[in-house]
Amino acid sequence: MLKRKVDLIVLSDIHLGTFGCHAQELLNYLNSIEPKKIILNGDIIDIWQFRKNYFPKTHLEIIRTLIEFSMSGTEIVYITGNHDEMLRKLSDFEIGNIKLLDKLILNLDGKKAWFFHGDVFDFSVQNAKWIAKFGGWGYDILILGNRFLNFILLKLGKEKYSLSKKIKYSVKKAIKFIADFEKTATDLAIENDYHYVICGHIHQPQISRKVNKKGTCLYLNSGDWIENLTALEYHNKRWKLFKYSDFEKQTEDISSASMLNLINESRMFSDKRTKKA
Repeated sequence: MLKRKVDLIVLSDIHLGTFGCHAQELLNYLNSIEPKKIILNGDIIDIWQFRKNYFPKTHLEIIRTLIEFSMSGTEIVYITGNHDEMLRKLSDFEIGNIKLLDKLILNLDGKKAWFFHGDVFDFSVQNAKWIAKFGGWGYDILILGNRFLNFILLKLGKEKYSLSKKIKYSVKKAIKFIADFEKTATDLAIENDYHYVICGHIHQPQISRKVNKKGTCLYLNSGDWIENLTALEYHNKRWKLFKYSDFEKQTEDISSASMLNLINESRMFSDKRTKKA
């Protein structure tokens, strides 16, 4: 399969080592692209919920694939988040094409881009980590139950359903938190003359233009690989939100078209042989 060339991709909230991680889908995505730079924007390995007895082969394959990218010349920047905060002790570490940082500022075609995970804005993470960790375990159980529910729904020929999204959008405090998070990030970005602010953490994929009295900037959130299965791509001076659901459908359409072409070619070959006979 011909791989897409991409200048930069941003991944966050993969949560390797948890039941909710969609590692195989992420592998499918990574195997379809040739990125010049990869930014891992926090919560890649879930050290909070790490279990010795749960780290599947596909999760290890993600790490191996990223290392292979770096060995092939792709620059990888790992920005720490709250679930992998233990790595902050190693901040500014660099080996080969892999860097470990707490935040990153890049010049993208003459425009300043500010990358950070986003947990710095989360009161529960900064002031009551045990609450945040407890919530993380509960979230993991919810996602696991949701995957079982979706397995049943698909068997019945029905569409998938997201329990966590339903809960988020039905709780006013959750909606307000997301809005406050976006406003805080963009207000700071505008104040510091950044054209782009790129976060993760809240599992809400987004590309939107934000404006206040002092100016404007583009707010981007890479989403996650637990619920949304999304990433950010920057190529030819443009940002794009990658959605695995769209990629999966395109792949299925291409496979169906290829199979149809093969069937038609087989019929044409068979018809020719019949005429000759």
